[in-house]
Amino acid sequence: MEQQLGMTNETTTSSEEYITGSEVLLRGLLQEGVECVFGYPGGNVLYIYDAMVHQPDFKHILTRHEQGAIHAADGYARSTGKVGVCIATSGPGATNLVTGIATAYMDSVPLVVITGNVSTTVMGTDAFQEADIISITMPITKHSYMVRDVHDLPRIIHEAFYIANTGRKGPVLIDIPKDVTNQRMAYCPADTVQLRGYHGAPEPNPAEIDALLQAIAEARKPVIIAGGGVVYSNSSQELIKFVHTTRIPVATTLLGLGGFPSDDEMWLGMLGHHGVYAANMAVQNTDLIISIGSRFDDRVTMKLDGFAPQAKRIAHIDIDPAEIGKNVKTDLACIGDIKNVLVYANTKAQAAQTGTWFEQLQEYKVQHPLRYTDSDTVIKPQYVLEMISETTQGDAIITTDVGQHQMWTAQFYRFKHPRSLITSGGLGTMGFGFPAAIGAKVGNPDRLVVSINGDGGMQMCAQEMAICAIHQIPVKIVVLNNQVLGMVKQQQELMYERRYSQIDLSGSPDFVKLAEAYGIKGLRATNKAEASKVWLEALQTTGPVLVEFVIPTNENVYPMVLAGTPLDQMILGYDE
Repeated sequence: MEQQLGMTNETTTSSEEYITGSEVLLRGLLQEGVECVFGYPGGNVLYIYDAMVHQPDFKHILTRHEQGAIHAADGYARSTGKVGVCIATSGPGATNLVTGIATAYMDSVPLVVITGNVSTTVMGTDAFQEADIISITMPITKHSYMVRDVHDLPRIIHEAFYIANTGRKGPVLIDIPKDVTNQRMAYCPADTVQLRGYHGAPEPNPAEIDALLQAIAEARKPVIIAGGGVVYSNSSQELIKFVHTTRIPVATTLLGLGGFPSDDEMWLGMLGHHGVYAANMAVQNTDLIISIGSRFDDRVTMKLDGFAPQAKRIAHIDIDPAEIGKNVKTDLACIGDIKNVLVYANTKAQAAQTGTWFEQLQEYKVQHPLRYTDSDTVIKPQYVLEMISETTQGDAIITTDVGQHQMWTAQFYRFKHPRSLITSGGLGTMGFGFPAAIGAKVGNPDRLVVSINGDGGMQMCAQEMAICAIHQIPVKIVVLNNQVLGMVKQQQELMYERRYSQIDLSGSPDFVKLAEAYGIKGLRATNKAEASKVWLEALQTTGPVLVEFVIPTNENVYPMVLAGTPLDQMILGYDE
């Protein structure tokens, strides 16, 4: 959506405070409770940056790339539940945010993205660093504003935060021409929102929830698929209560990890493309699927016409009506905020008849657990993740980049709490993990934050190590270095008859020296004994640390379901 705002005429008295649009923006952000903004200046936002000089309460972190800024804002938002904010200038500054906006949009992350633009007097003339960022980002924003009159700015800021953080959350873009940032107005903060046609979360329909509870009473093999919506709606405790009452086992999606504790006996594990055997087989043999905040994406369902063939009914609880029936035919829909739906359901929920079903799923877990062939001479990546999980007791905030290390993290780190896994799910953005960890640590200064990266993704935003050094942001940076684009290699191996093409990363830099060049402590491990030693040293170091673990090039992620095959046709790896 785009809102073009016309000029308004307002008069002021001498007693009113008369300030620029830039000062209005900074005050508006502070009024919304913004703790930190990540950004990068340029010509068309210089009035805004000039105003920061006179606003000591405004905290801004200068990243080394606009993509680092928006990923940091994203990590802040995912880990805190608050709205993340970033600023960039017009043209290339704004377009460098596009990947990060799409990342947040795909995963329903609340962001307010502020971009500068050329002055209104030269718009449409292809002026220096002019880009129509509204049109460019239209498909990947929840709403967009072009501010043409400074008097509209207080209202727009307040509306943007409301839209970003209500209903199905997402990024909102505010584009401000340079001359508007220097216009003056009598400042009056906005404190109300009146948006015709916009509604946040719809109120749950009790009849829909009652129908779901009746279906549960009739089912014998029900299973819950818990997705990112459980985390984003802060409904983890309500889900735990619902599961313990109904005795329905739970499989989680990638973004749902942490939404249900991994040490609970009712947890089956992650399902899907690299899901565990028990979770995938549960879905393939269930008679009732209850999707809670999961959108049935292709990495969860795999071959659609082979998905859940025994399911007599599929139920879907979601805040967004557009997701109902989009990918999978839905028999029972419960539209509304997940927390509100589960609060009502918990007032009437009763134990389902799942005793035999639960025993069968436990057998699956025993027969086919996650496993790998360990080694004392080389470092297996699975061992590294188990070590990190055990030493942090599952209480750290873990961010990942995208690739094999992301899946090993999902499989072998035991997440106990919501908002503990920060990862790019829908878009699969390389370069996301490390700057997201910076944002997560800024938002959670008292929690341990570990950034797990591959050697490919780490090089896409490695320059943000400067931020950790300058501001002493004590992120523990892990690089699993196999000198190859591992996930691409694995797919070429299994689906392209080992025709390896353009995956060799052996020319990558010495990551320890690179960290030291930025002023960060660097450590390296090449065998199992060194691995535990350097990781302990990293944990005992007060500041930021980069730890490189040299892992085998030929290690793959299993289980794996190949594209075009159903969930029960898994390559288990260890016996195939």
